[in-house]
Amino acid sequence: MLKKIIKWTDFNGVDREQAFYFNLTKAEMMKMELSTDGGFTEFLTRVVQAKDSKTLVELFENFILTAYGEKSDDGVHFRKSKEISDNFASTEAYSVLFMELLTDENKAIEFINGLAPTDGEQITKEKAQQFLADKMR
Repeated sequence: MLKKIIKWTDFNGVDREQAFYFNLTKAEMMKMELSTDGGFTEFLTRVVQAKDSKTLVELFENFILTAYGEKSDDGVHFRKSKEISDNFASTEAYSVLFMELLTDENKAIEFINGLAPTDGEQITKEKAQQFLADKMR
């Protein structure tokens, strides 16, 4: 689970600093992989090779909103729903996070690593750069 502190200004002009939570379980990650023809990784590779920025942005947005949820106070539940993700997406905090991840490769890698199960392989900057370099040729 990733706890992300975001500083943002609400629509009343009030400066805020708030914790938001993101998590992908092993089951969710496997579902993403298996629900895509050829696997999610292969699909992403095809999108990167095609230099399809529109699809990459859509995938990134879906990734963030799929991972977003609300942790129960006792830590037993991590609730996700369309309503919960829509509520987050309608805040300026979402916009701040989205732009940060799109414009800062290190922040994007850190975010993805924070979502990985604790026994999952971490994505390093070098691995990400090599992957992108290989796919953009």
